[in-house]
Amino acid sequence: MVSPRTVVGVIGNAISAGLFLSPIPTFLEICKKKDVEEFDPKIYLATVLNCLFWCYYGMPFVNPNSTLVVTINGAGLVIELIYLGIFLYYAPSKKQKTVIGILLGEIVFFALVVALTMPFIPKHKMFINRPLRAVVIGIICDVFNIIMYSSPLFILKKVIKTKSVKYMPFFISLANFMNGGCWTSYALIGKVDYFILISNGLGTFFGLVQLIVYAIYYKTTPKDDETHPDKTTNAVELV
Repeated sequence: MVSPRTVVGVIGNAISAGLFLSPIPTFLEICKKKDVEEFDPKIYLATVLNCLFWCYYGMPFVNPNSTLVVTINGAGLVIELIYLGIFLYYAPSKKQKTVIGILLGEIVFFALVVALTMPFIPKHKMFINRPLRAVVIGIICDVFNIIMYSSPLFILKKVIKTKSVKYMPFFISLANFMNGGCWTSYALIGKVDYFILISNGLGTFFGLVQLIVYAIYYKTTPKDDETHPDKTTNAVELV
């Protein structure tokens, strides 16, 4: 019999997959124009590192019974690398060098964390009834996840100033809210996973704030704003 936790996790995976795939129109436009123009890849670079750490957190030797965490973040990692590959193909050499340098830095940082936590934190060592290795990696994951979830909030100042939701598409804000809500529920069912709970609980709150702001300023958004979305929007909101 399928457990409620598994059902919620599968739903969470589906919503997360939608978020990972949401920038496809942006990259299709890049391929069509064969130019990255002013496109900013920082959020995709950050997502790569975020996915790497959540994959590590979900491994059986770190945090058992977290297969769904590994599957969605593994898929997300592949998708983000494809996005960055497209960016590198069409970007000028200066931007290519910057992105490659950041990617290499992320790989070194991730490898360093793995090298320090695997041999120096024994699998059986516990901390408040939790594997110490999972606690350490979980804290790192939470830090990056909170950064990812909170990144769209930086656009709120612009939304409030312009009284326009041009830079905050409704469906991505809604998906952020639903994604956080699903993974919060997943963390609460059965044995509570505080690391999934904390970051996604905050993500649910951040998503709700975005939806409230959207509802307030939707009517004051000029109609032509909705038909000319800013090309950097997806680069801010994939979390």
